[in-house]
Amino acid sequence: MPRLLVYTRTTDYRHDSIPAGIAALRALGDFTVDATEDPTALERPLTSYAAVVFLSTSGEVLTPAGRERLAAHVEGGGGFVGVHAAACTEYDWPFYGELLGARFDRHPAYQPGRVVVEDRDHPATRDLPPVWDFTDEWYDFRTSPRGTVRVLARADESSYEGGGMGEDHPLVWCRTQGAGRVFYTALGHAAEAYADPDFQAHLRGGVQWAARTD
Repeated sequence: MPRLLVYTRTTDYRHDSIPAGIAALRALGDFTVDATEDPTALERPLTSYAAVVFLSTSGEVLTPAGRERLAAHVEGGGGFVGVHAAACTEYDWPFYGELLGARFDRHPAYQPGRVVVEDRDHPATRDLPPVWDFTDEWYDFRTSPRGTVRVLARADESSYEGGGMGEDHPLVWCRTQGAGRVFYTALGHAAEAYADPDFQAHLRGGVQWAARTD
């Protein structure tokens, strides 16, 4: 069975939903999951992992050796998945911002809103409704990644209060880095998300795509 390295180290804000996220990834049943907060886990060879998942990491979470290993993993064909606060991570490492596609800027209050699926021809979105009612923090990013990534879904800012990006507000996207695949979803703030069947299907599809098991 393919293996995932699920990394949950935080040096800034810590999400209470991290245990629920780990449990949801294990419950997918498609992967053997190694979950860790130990930065030395990324200093070792990552070749045994189909993908590395940063699950609501925050702040600076990698050592210099870990950065080298992660970059080599993706450039060499390994998968990388960022969930929610993964965009609030490694601000001091320029490569990481390029790898992920965008960096977190701010978010309004946790509240219901609508996700508009732009691209249904992807495992992360093909089982979602065209307009998906969801509750989350609706992350704004410092810049829109559109043009450098394949946008899969965006936020409908008219459906909630406090959005700061306007009509072009990507929330979910994928891209390639070297020979590797990168998937990011801004959703997943609360533990309740990981019990939602639509979110579970969304997460499974994104991880499977990055790990090349779709």
